[in-house]
Amino acid sequence: MGLVEGKNAIVTGGSLGIGTAISLDLAKEGANVALTYRSHPDEAKEVARQIQEMGRQSMAYQIDVSDFAATQEMVAKVAEEFGGLDILVCNAGMNWDGVIWKMTEEQWDRVLSVNLKGYFNFARAATPIFREQQSGKIVNVTSINGLRGKFGQTNYSASKAGIIGLTKAMAKELGRYSVNINAVGPGLIETEMLRQNPARDKVEQMALGEIVLGRLGQPEEVAWVVTFLCSEKARHVTGEVITVDGGQYM
Repeated sequence: MGLVEGKNAIVTGGSLGIGTAISLDLAKEGANVALTYRSHPDEAKEVARQIQEMGRQSMAYQIDVSDFAATQEMVAKVAEEFGGLDILVCNAGMNWDGVIWKMTEEQWDRVLSVNLKGYFNFARAATPIFREQQSGKIVNVTSINGLRGKFGQTNYSASKAGIIGLTKAMAKELGRYSVNINAVGPGLIETEMLRQNPARDKVEQMALGEIVLGRLGQPEEVAWVVTFLCSEKARHVTGEVITVDGGQYM
């Protein structure tokens, strides 16, 4: 029996990288999974297909996570389609880098709107369900750069730090209803986004100089921790930020 057998989950940003790994691992461990995507429809549909091949229910929704009304509608629809909702994993995010003295208002607003407001939007939709049923799991994917800050990423670092505050405050509010809310903070993970980065070699070498295990993380290594936090084996863990970074932030 899987760690999340029979549970119903939503994973935002599930079409690529870490989000795909989380979606597939939750399904392998027994969950039905609805995933969101913004601009990779073929990849999202392929993830949903793989989940369905495991004998689970799955659907892929194209959505802008910063759109409050659309997220409320989607969560209600998934809960109706699946016959309930037990797990929310907020992972969808973006970066639009720049040093603070050159950063535009648009850069700031867009990154905060997706990375932080997007998490609020989904939590706002899911927490009434979890509160009423007296159970539920939320895992927010943040970053070690929300803990330490990153040169050239004031907007991204601020959004990821905000996710940590959001996680801890929600954990205090929902604890009395037996809802566990935690965050996972990856370091540099080997994803398609990294592979396509024109500065990949420089970024990778800088990270490897910090990572005590001497290698980049893999998406599934983040997914395994997320699935654990979504399971009853983590029922006495809440309000925590677990770094998955090979010792990069230490």
